[in-house]
Amino acid sequence: MNGDTLDRAASILRSACGDRVRTGFALAPITTFRIGGPAAIYLEPDSEGDLVAASRALRDTGVPVSVLGKGSNVLVADEGFPGLVLRLGRGFRWAAREGETLKAGGAMPLPALAGVALRHELAGLSFGVAIPATLGGAVRMNAGAHGHEMADVVEHVKVFHLDTGESATVPAPEIGFSYRSSLLPPDAVVVVATVHLASGEAAEIRGAMDEAREWRRRTQPLAEPNCGSVFKNPSDGPAAAQLIEEAGAKGLREGGASVSTKHANFIVAAEGARASDVVALIDRVQEMVERGTGIRLEPEVRLIGGGAHVSA
Repeated sequence: MNGDTLDRAASILRSACGDRVRTGFALAPITTFRIGGPAAIYLEPDSEGDLVAASRALRDTGVPVSVLGKGSNVLVADEGFPGLVLRLGRGFRWAAREGETLKAGGAMPLPALAGVALRHELAGLSFGVAIPATLGGAVRMNAGAHGHEMADVVEHVKVFHLDTGESATVPAPEIGFSYRSSLLPPDAVVVVATVHLASGEAAEIRGAMDEAREWRRRTQPLAEPNCGSVFKNPSDGPAAAQLIEEAGAKGLREGGASVSTKHANFIVAAEGARASDVVALIDRVQEMVERGTGIRLEPEVRLIGGGAHVSA
């Protein structure tokens, strides 16, 4: 991306957002993988007005854009991202109860929203306590765990379209939920979501949440940098972790990245690991599983920027 174009985009943003606009911003510390290069331009929008400014900068300059949530389920390329990275700020981190529904901003962490549901004795979101995502990110990828997913509870969302600078309400049937994905367009930022829950007993809700936390602690490599599940589970047959283990890839290493010995569908990053190590390891795991079973595992992790790529 031309430097003058980036400078112009940053200038447009600064006219509305001031010194909150950052350039050459390190992304690794705000991702769970803790690796990857910087964003050419970075902004944490705190209001819809900030998003309008971002939309104007994008339309006037054509710089690429990527939206981050909690930084899980993503891998930033070693070269970084050559455009604007947006991450919803505190103005989008809120929650409110309306009867048996919760309405919350897109930056609200899903585990925190599960805690809000518990305080109001609302059942149906306990699975979210084990998912390290923002509400907006969880909606976009239809995050799920323990046999439940966001599609089960989402009633409608409000999105801001970066390509037009306008917002719209999208009811659940039009979101196009499917396994770990949705049909929300790439430019649509989930700024508010409403979930419909049900009255429940606090003790039962708390018990389900404790069970989900314990399961995550027991089965996942939480002490090591990772992005969460790397591959989607195939629609039929064994789970991705089982296929990877049976292919002999558990513990496989590429540079500073390795397949976790605790959970085969996790890749962990040692100190000094590079995004290119992770991409190479993903390719090797795919090849090993496909060679043994004929199944091509589909990546769940989203790659951002540079020359990073994986093949589905």
